[in-house]
Amino acid sequence: QVQLLESGGGLVQTGDSVRLSCTASGGTFSNYAVAWFRQAPGLGRESVAAINWNGETTYYENSVKGRFTISRNNAERTAFLQMNSLKAEDTAVYFCAARRLTIRTRMSEYDYWGQGTQVTVSS
Repeated sequence: QVQLLESGGGLVQTGDSVRLSCTASGGTFSNYAVAWFRQAPGLGRESVAAINWNGETTYYENSVKGRFTISRNNAERTAFLQMNSLKAEDTAVYFCAARRLTIRTRMSEYDYWGQGTQVTVSS
């Protein structure tokens, strides 16, 4: 059983940067792919980025390509989402999720979820 805890959200301004962290406890972190999803008010949860178990494969949703970077440090049992050039439309609750080994983009394919961290981008 893997428990995930997100941190790093907050209130920022358009153009600012934020780094989110997802720290795991339980299980063997290096066995799991990690993804970041987000959910804006009134909308469904969408995938943002994902990274496979060893960090060699990544995925980005089109709207964040070139602005967001996902990474991981297996020794620290932590995954990161570096978000640059933030826009108002990036405002959402950001969730990290984990599944065995390989990347998927659908919520239903992830077994473990954190409780989310709010990112609000003010214009």
